[in-house]
Parts: sequence; structure tokens; C-alpha cells
Amino acid sequence: MTGPAEVERTRVVVVGGGPAGLLLSHLLHTSGVEHVVLEARTREEIYRTTRAGILEASSVSTLVDAGLDRVLREGDRHDGIALRFDGESHRIDLHGLTGSAVWLYPQTEVFTDLADRAAQHGADVRWQATVTDVLDVRTGRPGVRWTDAEGRERELRCDVLVGADGSHSTCRHSLSEDVRRHYVHQYPYAWFGVIVEAPRSAPELVYTTSEHGFALISQRTETHQRLYFQCDPDEDPARWPDDRVWHELQRRVTGTDGFRLLEGPVTERSVLRFRSSVVEPVRHGRMLLAGDAAHTVPPTGAKGLNLALADVVVLHDVLSRWLSRTGGDDTVLDEYGRRVSDRVWRAQHFSAWMSRMLHSHPGESGFERGRRLAELRTLVASESGRRFLAEGYTGWGPVVTEGAM
Repeated sequence: MTGPAEVERTRVVVVGGGPAGLLLSHLLHTSGVEHVVLEARTREEIYRTTRAGILEASSVSTLVDAGLDRVLREGDRHDGIALRFDGESHRIDLHGLTGSAVWLYPQTEVFTDLADRAAQHGADVRWQATVTDVLDVRTGRPGVRWTDAEGRERELRCDVLVGADGSHSTCRHSLSEDVRRHYVHQYPYAWFGVIVEAPRSAPELVYTTSEHGFALISQRTETHQRLYFQCDPDEDPARWPDDRVWHELQRRVTGTDGFRLLEGPVTERSVLRFRSSVVEPVRHGRMLLAGDAAHTVPPTGAKGLNLALADVVVLHDVLSRWLSRTGGDDTVLDEYGRRVSDRVWRAQHFSAWMSRMLHSHPGESGFERGRRLAELRTLVASESGRRFLAEGYTGWGPVVTEGAM
């Protein structure tokens, strides 16, 4: 028979030790706010999870301002992308159109930078800490019940609780349907992603659509490429030997210009399903949701990680002022949701727009395919169209204060 759960107290509990949770931890540390981060996985498990790798300029600024400037030394700045259709590539000059660029810097490296900094600061990050219950968020003493790596049940109370625990968020799922609105859209296709041992096939990302479907040509390092092609959501990666993968990719990028991919051994295979979701409101009593716990986007527009980092910047600003108050109403915390909502919905629109423009749909008619190609041709032929894409792809600048909106 086990004894009663051990109870601790801190000012802020952050559930989730991915980039969003660790960035918030870093910012709270710089503000002198006592906090604890609980993460169900090990550090190594998170690092092995392959995720997006495009950072907007504002995300890079956020990391650099936090003293994490490795992205500038080891990241790969991209001033443009290519849209490839009708067998030809059309470059979108991101920097020329907006004055901004994006950086290719894998999410695993963002995580590593933040996890290393947390260790250097002696931050209270508890790995293999599984939250089982969310407690009393409507009171002034919210908290969580959790189990540690040895299976011991423990309890942690705080002034405010932050759910940054991803798309399967325990914090979000602790809320009943009658207190939250959850907007969801499932896409009828997925991405088959591979990492291959081969030098880059193009200097910048190439978004391709053809009669055989969508493909994205990206890079990971000087010696490895990250490539994707459109597939059925239930596709089994085990059914795809190397030669079949390369045949599918090459036929999707082929064209009259002779462009071909540089081939090599396939070292990783996975299927990434597409889903858009938004949870509103993001504040429930003294619990606030951030990152994928609050919203998810398909990867086409490269917005997921960037939205999470932008959430945290705003959340830290609001929490810092709320925690330092000498009195007042908890409704001050509602400012967080008001400030992030516009950016979240812009990103939803942009990601859905790019996805629908570039992907074929099951049972797509000849008319719809012709319409999509006409949209692409119109886009690249128009400076205004190219600027619209460039503004969305590079992001909407730094997060502004509520009074400036």
C-alpha cells in the first residue's frame, strides 16, 4: 500500500518540456520566477523526434535575444523558396519582397539549445514526469498530480499552470467539452517523409506539384536531405524500399529543365498526418495553453514551431506582469488569448491555403486540377501574389503588445 502523494509548491508549473515549455522556462528564469517543468518523455526521446526545421526571422530573434545564437552560426539562411509546377521551378524571392528571410534549423537543434541552457541554469526540469490529473484550475491553488520515473505519485501546486504538452495535451483534455471550443479540420492526405544520405539537390526549399502529387525538397545537413511526398494517411512506410521511394520522388519533380534529385540510402521513413485545430479560449481559470496544446497546423506553411515560440513570448510578458501584481483580477490573464488569436488564425489560413493549392485531392476532377494550376501560374506572374506568399511564409513580424494591435 502506497502512502499519500508528496505535495510540493512553486509559482509556475509548465507541463511539457519541448521547445515551447523550455523557452518559457528560460524566460521565467531570466525574470527570477520560480517554476517547475514536467515532461513525460526523456530528453533523448524528444531529440529523436524529427520535426519541422524552418524558423521565421522573428523566431530567430527570439532565440538570439535569449542568448541562443547557435542558429546564426550553424543554421542555413534561406532568402527564397521555389514553387515547381508544369515541370519548371519558379523562385519566390522572400528577402527581395519582404526584407526578411527564414532559417533552416531543425527543431531538434532548437530543443537541444534550450535543454542545454536549462541544464546550465540548473532549471527544475523533470524528465519522465507523467501528469495524470490536472487539479483545481478554477481556484487560486491549481496543480497537477504526476508520477516520476520510478512510478511514485506526487502532487505539485502553483499559482498558475501552463499546458505546453503538445497536440495530445493532458492539460487540454482535462477540460470538458462544455467549457472549450475545439475547431478541427482533417486533411485527406499526408506526407511520406524520408531522410536520405545525399547532398542537397537544391539550394533552397522546392515545393512541387505534378500530376502524380505533391513533393517537398528540403535539406537537413550538407550530407543529408529531408524529402516528402504526398501519400494516403494510412500508408505503411514498411512497404517502401529505397528504389520505390526514389522512383516516386523523381517522377514528381521531373520536368523539361532536367531537374533531378541526388539519390542515396534512405535512413528514416515516417508518415505525417495533416490536421488543423484551434482551441478557444486558451485560458481556463489559472491554466493557460500554449503551442500545439492550443493549436496545430499542417506542415506546408512551416508555422507550427514558429506559432509556439510566438505564444510563449506573449505568455511570458503577460505572466510576468500578472505575477508581479500586488492585487487585481485574474482576468488580466485573458490578454494572452487576445494577443495571440490573430496570429494563430492567420497561420491557419496560410497553411490551409498553401496545402490546398499544392496538393491533389482524392478524386480530384480535371477542372479542380486545372484551377489549382491556374492559381499557381497567376501567383508567380504577379508581384502582389508573390509578395502575399512571401509575407505569409516569413511571418508577420514580432509579437506586438495589446495596445498596438
